[in-house]
Amino acid sequence: MERVESSSSARLKRVRESISGVIKKPTGREKWGGRFDFLLSCIGYAVGLGTIWRFPYVCYRNGGGAFLIPYLIYMLLMGMPLVLMEMGYGQFSSLSPIAVWKISPLFQGVGYGMVIISAIVCVYYNVIIAWTLYYFVMSFTWTLPWSNCNNRWNSDRCFTRWKNVTGNGSGVDSSAAASSSAVATTQATRSTALANEQRYRSPSEEFWEYNVLGISDGIESLGTPHWHLAVSLLVAWIIIFLCLCKGVKTSGKVVYVTATLPYVLLICFLVRGATLEGAITGIKFYIIPDWSRLLTFQPWAESAQQLFYSMGTAWGALITMASYNKFNNNFYRDAVIVSLTDTFTAFLTGFVIFSTIGFMANETGLPVADVVTNGPGLVFVVLPEAIAHMPGATFWAIIFFIFIFFVGVDSQFGMFETVLSALFDQYPGLRRYKIIVTAVLSIVEFLLGLTCISAGGVYVFQIMDWYCSTFSLMVLSLMECIVISWIYGTERFYRDMTLMLGFRPCRWWGLCWRFISPLLIVFVLMVNIVQHTPVTYGSYTYPTWAIALGWLFAICSIIPIPIVIIIKLAEQKGPMKKRVSSQIRPAPDWGPADELQREEYSRMNHGVTEHPLLWWGRKSDVVLFTSYEEKQAEGSDEAKRTDVETVESVTTYDANHDARDHESRDREAYDVTKESTKEESEERLQGNQSNL
Repeated sequence: MERVESSSSARLKRVRESISGVIKKPTGREKWGGRFDFLLSCIGYAVGLGTIWRFPYVCYRNGGGAFLIPYLIYMLLMGMPLVLMEMGYGQFSSLSPIAVWKISPLFQGVGYGMVIISAIVCVYYNVIIAWTLYYFVMSFTWTLPWSNCNNRWNSDRCFTRWKNVTGNGSGVDSSAAASSSAVATTQATRSTALANEQRYRSPSEEFWEYNVLGISDGIESLGTPHWHLAVSLLVAWIIIFLCLCKGVKTSGKVVYVTATLPYVLLICFLVRGATLEGAITGIKFYIIPDWSRLLTFQPWAESAQQLFYSMGTAWGALITMASYNKFNNNFYRDAVIVSLTDTFTAFLTGFVIFSTIGFMANETGLPVADVVTNGPGLVFVVLPEAIAHMPGATFWAIIFFIFIFFVGVDSQFGMFETVLSALFDQYPGLRRYKIIVTAVLSIVEFLLGLTCISAGGVYVFQIMDWYCSTFSLMVLSLMECIVISWIYGTERFYRDMTLMLGFRPCRWWGLCWRFISPLLIVFVLMVNIVQHTPVTYGSYTYPTWAIALGWLFAICSIIPIPIVIIIKLAEQKGPMKKRVSSQIRPAPDWGPADELQREEYSRMNHGVTEHPLLWWGRKSDVVLFTSYEEKQAEGSDEAKRTDVETVESVTTYDANHDARDHESRDREAYDVTKESTKEESEERLQGNQSNL
């Protein structure tokens, strides 16, 4: 038995090597240019701004270090299996999120939903990058503009809460300082101001709301786009266009900088933060575990939510990036590395943020709990305020916003490439106009983003961020698990992975795809539904029509699923059972992109029932729990037959391949012989003519 198994494995490996050696690129689809292009692109995409500004806050709020226990459990049960699944069928088919649903055409609406989510998020995600670019430019001053109240945008409510301030940062604007000598704020005044937060505001808050956002009273007062943000947004989209206009071979080289430099800067900030006075207080606040919190419901619910958003599944980007891989790339290894790196980065970022917040709490005399926050407020208000009072503030501000820019732009690459690849796969003729199409789509996204940079733009931004992916990501991931594991078939998907990898992944992943991950996704979805509240921005309450607009964003990526199902069934003829049966099967052209790989794929699946749904009265090709390894361990006849069939299949391939080689050589020899015979005949004819 062992000899059969080793012989089978050796032959499979030889076939894969021979295939990879003779394969050409008949489809014209791009491939990654370098060895680490795919891995770095996935890491850069997964480690997004949500990892930076949400994980540390959620971690501290749910028991500090104890929060890592449910987070790591969910990562193994839900996050990593979903990443592996998307990379697997994306690489196998070399198709974008819409075209890849040839795997089960009835559910192609899932692919449309992924592309719609990515397109919407691209609109407001680049707005964040625009804010970052503006802060970056404004950092090139000796005195950072958000460090004091001496600026034209400051109001009479401006108040600095720091013990040691310079200039007129004591609490009032510059005009008031000029007319009064009583501008020095005492500790008593500071305490009074902090007790009335609605009246007094920090310089960084006023810089954010009055200078950067130019915020209005509500979404009803949308106003016109601010020119400084419009320029920043335009620059952001030009950068995205230049990096993606020539495809993944260009972006794959860019990520060598954008995906690695943030870790260098993160380590620099970690070292700097650890040397600040009060840093240890913030770090203790972050990591000291509160084990009692694990006995409550909240940390288990929020850890599942955080991990779901952090891994970046169901957006279509992982499928898209994997589709540019070579067929035999080890995506199994890459999926594990990406998942672990994302988790490690999230935890490491918490040390940087809480050491800085500990310094801020020490300098202001406030408890750490009153300083910490999450979301854009952390990146554009709290941390800039702390950096402004560090020694060498200008340098650290520049470094910080470079870090935020690179983290954001990597995720934007993945989402925007998802939209582009879907468009090119649906309309292959557009590939010859790739630069023009990329430019047009960038302009459209830029124009839509202008709604988020006006006076009321932040209210629009909040609606999109609040509703766009709240429920749809869970629904799309759930549909993925159901279709791949229950309709396409886990066993069939294992054969696909084996053809790519040369070995069969362990059965743990199939168990997750079938049962564990779907149940956890349903759990996260139910938690989101129960805990959902209407969108707010600070104390502002949105009107009913704005909330309705938010729900439109929420369902626009889910509606394609039933619409496509109805259209697909309406296009078919015959009884409903036959229509459904024909559309849940893989399409006739489903499989690897290259002909030789497709031939091997067809041979491996020859004689396998393609219809795995049990209730249609046909035998399922899905093996629920008995894996290939178990059958071998039991020494069953079926395992022996599988080995023999595998060896025969490989032998047949070798024989056919050798036969084609012999035939080619024979044809060449025949051609040479024929040519030489022809030359000899001509020479004899000429000789006879000479004799005559």
